[in-house]
Amino acid sequence: MKRTLLIFACLLLAFIAWVFPYIDELRDQGLTMDTAYGYFFGGPDHPFDPNDAVPQLDYSKVSSWASLPFIEDEADLIPAGEEGADQLNSKVDVFFVHPTGYLKGHHWTDPLEEESATKENTQWMMANQASAYNGCCSIYAPHYRQASIYSYFGTDELREEVHAFVYQDVKKSFEHFIDNFSTGRPFILASHSQGTHHSIRLLAEEIDGTDLYSRMVGAYIIGGTISKDRMNEMSDISICDSPAQLGCLVHWDTYNENYLNKEMPIYRNNICVNPITWKNEGSLSDLADARGAVYVSGEFALDFIGDDGPKGETFGPLEAPLKQYVQAQCKNGLLFASDQTGTRFQAFGGSEGNYHGLDYALFYMDIRENAILKVKTYLDNISQ
Repeated sequence: MKRTLLIFACLLLAFIAWVFPYIDELRDQGLTMDTAYGYFFGGPDHPFDPNDAVPQLDYSKVSSWASLPFIEDEADLIPAGEEGADQLNSKVDVFFVHPTGYLKGHHWTDPLEEESATKENTQWMMANQASAYNGCCSIYAPHYRQASIYSYFGTDELREEVHAFVYQDVKKSFEHFIDNFSTGRPFILASHSQGTHHSIRLLAEEIDGTDLYSRMVGAYIIGGTISKDRMNEMSDISICDSPAQLGCLVHWDTYNENYLNKEMPIYRNNICVNPITWKNEGSLSDLADARGAVYVSGEFALDFIGDDGPKGETFGPLEAPLKQYVQAQCKNGLLFASDQTGTRFQAFGGSEGNYHGLDYALFYMDIRENAILKVKTYLDNISQ
């Protein structure tokens, strides 16, 4: 017994010695005590096996979608004082791929339980992210066998294996959207985080260089880091560099402005479009140009361990936008936004540096109004 404890103590000391030089950087990138505990003590205790996953959803069924224009859902929420499009008669659609909401370690992919905290997390994403596009468009957002958050904690090989499996759901649902819902109308591709990792592949393999490209108004694939090298896979799609530019993509990863001069080389080749100026590698924006932040509705179940039972969360009306609230600038692949320390937004900001959880909230109205502008520009162009 003493020998076992001695070995364990030696291993623990070796780990501490290894991680100590990087602890500040890890904290800046989003490490918390919860994620650290989950990394070492949570997660599936078995290798990934596609045969362990639940069957792929049937996307002809309404229940396979988190949002559809003809059902009442959280993506219908509109900030107080704003107006929404008539989703039953809008001329442009949005295909939205939601981020990771499955944070438990029992399976490598979401078991798609009807009553679960994961399902409520998806509703949170509809309310606080997908809803940004209901000012211009009809919203379609599929459920899918999303990868567990623990797929990001393992090796690159594991993550690629799990995400390649999950991508088949995103591709299948997009094909159903194109063939049965969109039926020739123009569309926007939108996403966040894990959804962005699937959407960049969707852009490269299913849209770029195909007949669908002429129907793509634009792509808002936000959060989660996207290397500029991915643009080498594209022949038609480029990075947006102006507000009304069509057929291009925007991406950013938000950090606290206090980290503006901190070296974080892993982001240096990351795509960053400023969501206030809509310039590629955009410089510091003027406060007067910020269209408005919108505080999140409801609680996101950020629990890495325990059961996945529902919390009974509901999502009410969105608050009125906070106009001229934030400034932002791109530098070294990151978007640095006004410090949220001491504000209501701080609670959902993530770590003290990483504002991944605020990629949408701080720029909600900028996204909303830019999508409206792009749709108007696109429709005006095809009517000429």
